[in-house]
Amino acid sequence: MDSGNTYAWPREATGTDAATLERWLAGHGWEVDPTVFMAGARGPAVQIRRIGAACQDEEPGLLVLPGETVEFDGSRMRTARDPAPTPAAAAR
Repeated sequence: MDSGNTYAWPREATGTDAATLERWLAGHGWEVDPTVFMAGARGPAVQIRRIGAACQDEEPGLLVLPGETVEFDGSRMRTARDPAPTPAAAAR
């Protein structure tokens, strides 16, 4: 789940998953935005932001949907992109 710079936010996330995400984010200077909550059929989505950031700051944060993986690049968070399929995989 956590390989240092990535975190996979699971579908059907539980309170335990949320606590694990919060610890991982805190280790990188980020937090879950407590003012945003979104529930969906596949589980909750979370809005994350830099610790202490306010709504009007330049960086609005990042919405993480169920099943997405978050990457920390040393200064910013972003959702991880799936690697581009190879020509052999795309031909299947």
